[in-house]
Formats: sequence, C-alpha cells, structure tokens
Amino acid sequence: MNPVLDMTIDELFEQFDKLRVLIIGDVMLDSYVWGRVERISPEAPVPVVTVDRRELRLGGAGNVLLNVQALGAEAIICSIIGTDGPGDQLQQELCDRELNCDGLIRSADRITTIKERIIAGSQQVVRVDTETDKYITIDERTQLIAKAKELIPTCHVVIFEDYDKGVLSKEAIAEITDFANEQGIPTVVDPKKRNFLAYQNTTLFKPNLKELREGLKVEFDVDNADEFQAVVTQLKETLNLKGALITLSERGAFIDYNDEQLKLPAHVRKIADVSGAGDTVISIAACCVALKQPPSIIAGLSNLGGGLVCESVGVVPINKAQLKEEAKDNL
Repeated sequence: MNPVLDMTIDELFEQFDKLRVLIIGDVMLDSYVWGRVERISPEAPVPVVTVDRRELRLGGAGNVLLNVQALGAEAIICSIIGTDGPGDQLQQELCDRELNCDGLIRSADRITTIKERIIAGSQQVVRVDTETDKYITIDERTQLIAKAKELIPTCHVVIFEDYDKGVLSKEAIAEITDFANEQGIPTVVDPKKRNFLAYQNTTLFKPNLKELREGLKVEFDVDNADEFQAVVTQLKETLNLKGALITLSERGAFIDYNDEQLKLPAHVRKIADVSGAGDTVISIAACCVALKQPPSIIAGLSNLGGGLVCESVGVVPINKAQLKEEAKDNL
C-alpha cells in the first residue's frame, strides 16, 4: 500500500497505462548472427562461422523504450541517428514495435550505432561495433533540444539514457533539465562516465556502484553504512539532486529521496543474465516518480524488476503481470 496516495499495487499498475514517458539519449541497433563453427579459415587462423539465422533488436535507449512500453506506458524516443541503412533498420524496428518516433531526428552527418555479435553455438566469437562517440553538431543539438521542449509538456517524466555516444552533451542536458523543471516534469537519469557531473538539478539519479566511484572519483566501503551514506550525500550535494537511487548488484539497492533513506536487499534469484537489468530499473523508477510514489515503492519495485529480468537469458523487457504478482508478495 502506498502511504502517500493510498494506492494499491493494482491501482499503481493501472496508472502506468496512463503515462507518457520521454526517453532522451543514445538509441542503437543490436545485431545478432547465430551460426556454427566446423572449420578454420584457410585465410587466417580464425573460425569460419556458417550462419543459421540473423536478428535485429533495439539496443541502448531502445531497451528502455521497450521496458517502459511493457509497463503499459507510452514510450517516446528523442534521439539523433543517421540517414544510413542501419538508421533505416532502427527506425523500422521502432515502428514495428509501435513505439512513438515523434522525437527521432535523422542526420546525414551522423552514423547510426550498430553492435553486431557473431555467436557460434552459445559462444560469442566476436563483436563488431560501427559507431561514433563524437558529440552531435551544434545544429543537431539545437534540433534535439527543440524537439525535447516540444514534447516535454505532453509527458509525465523524462528519462536521460546516456551511453556516452554523443547525443547528450552538458549543454543539451542543462537546457532540457531547466525546461523540464520549469514545466514541473521530473527528470530521471541513467548516467555514464563522460557526462556524470553534468546532470545538475535532476530529480532522481541512478548510477551503479562502479559509476558512482568513477563519477565522483572516490573510494569507499559500500558495506560501511555511514561511509556509503556520506558518499550519496556528496553526490546529491554535488549535483543538487532531489534524489539518488544506487543499484548495488547482489547487495540490492539504496535510495535517498524526499528526505528518506532506505537500503533494500537483493531478492534471491537464479541469475541467468544480468544484461539489461539497469534498463528495467530506470524504467520502473521513472514511472513511479511520475506517479509521485514514495521511496519505498520507487526502490522496491525497481529492485524487484531488475532481479526478475536477470532470470531470463539475453536482454528482455520486464513482464508486467509477473512484476505485479511479485510486488503483491514483496512490497
């Protein structure tokens, strides 16, 4: 039961269906080639992979879009991709999944990020990344900010999904955050290293332990409660945050939000694959922030969801019905 709005779990999950969530950041294409190895190449001492099947998936911010959509909310992408072939494929993947592309900008001056994985049996042989991490041009940044400002007043929350690929810069982050704050729209951040200190004045900031250490350039004992709380306080003060949600892997999660601090243990799971867990956590947290939920629900439901997706192999969005049942048993 929600002590703030007296909302049941059923009511909370129904409210997810009414949300519009804007995801701003690096969207990319994941390509998978599955095959088998039966010989070594005569050209070089490398395996020859005979292809059985290929698959394209949404990657980067795309997985956050899929998680937000899986919760029942409308997920809107705001990003810049190329006018190249992978860009066409990426846009088609978005359209095929009925995701809102109103904020998608195509640029002839930028290549679309595509990560190609060659897999033989169950073993990844090689990954080939076609990408740039250069910041978008000033003209592209102007377009991105204008598109974000056009969409923010129609949305309930903004997620910054930063993969250090150049769509988000400190200038864009500052201008978009200021505008969202003026509009009373909360901002939730999944940071990476390069722009870590640029997310001033945001609502909820969600680094993992590694990102927290690297971003603040501090060492600390996560198992020392006072020492860890001091680092979280330093983070909040440095960025002037309303709140921070720190994912702690097998240790669970910690939230400091609305003058309340909570540490939640990880739920015992049969871990199959941790890929994409952070995307699930940020998606659930953002939807809960949009619905003005208390820290216990924001962190509790996010922590549950992140654990659930780890039971599946590969990057998969959250199963809403399963999450709701778990929430009824655990929250």
